[in-house]
Amino acid sequence: MLDAKICGVSDRPALDAALAGNARFIGLVFFAPSPRHLADRAKAAALAAHARSRAEIVAVTVNATDGELSAIAAAVAPDWVQLHGAEPPARVAAARRFARKGVIKALPVATAADLAAAAAYEPVADMLLFDAKAPATADRPGGLGAAFDWKLLAGRSFSRPWFLSGGLTPENVAAAAAISGARLVDASSGLESAPGLKDPTRIAAFLAACAQSEPPR
Repeated sequence: MLDAKICGVSDRPALDAALAGNARFIGLVFFAPSPRHLADRAKAAALAAHARSRAEIVAVTVNATDGELSAIAAAVAPDWVQLHGAEPPARVAAARRFARKGVIKALPVATAADLAAAAAYEPVADMLLFDAKAPATADRPGGLGAAFDWKLLAGRSFSRPWFLSGGLTPENVAAAAAISGARLVDASSGLESAPGLKDPTRIAAFLAACAQSEPPR
C-alpha cells in the first residue's frame, strides 16, 4: 500500500472522496496563480475542520512570507507546511513554527544532478517532495501535470521520507512507485476533469490503485 497525498483539494466532494479512499494527506493550496488556490480562508478552514483527525492537513505554499504563513496557520492549523518555491534551507527551518508536525520541502527535478539539492534540505526539512521541474515560462512551480524520469530516483536513499509527485494518475501510480521506489505519492492535476476541478471518481481510482500497490522493498 502506498500512502497518498491528494493535493489541491478545494471543495467538499473532492475532500469526501479523498477521505473515503483513506488518503493520508490532504493538500490545500495557498498560491494565487494556481487554479486550486483557496483565496477564501473561511472555506479553507471548513475543509480543514472536516478533514481533521481523518487525514493530515498540508498547507501548500510558494515563497510565502511569515505574514502569509501566520494567516494560513491561524485559518487551518496545518499539520504540515509544504514549501514549493525557491526557499533556501534557512527558510525551511524557520517555517517549522507554522506547522503542527513539520515542513515538506518540494524540490524540482529534471535530471539526476537536480537530486543533489536534497542534501542541503535533509537537515532542516521533515519530508522531501520530488516534483517535475516546471518550464521557465510557467507561472507556478507545480501542479502542471508533467512527470520526470522516475528511474532517476531508483536505488536512491535519503535521510528523510520523500514523496514522488508530478504527472501521477490512477493509471500510472503503481508503475511510478515500482520504478522510483516511492512509498509516498502526491497527485493533483492528474485527478481533475478541468484545471482546479477535482474528479471524485478519479480520486477514488487513484487511492484504490495506491491501496493495491505493493510497497517497494
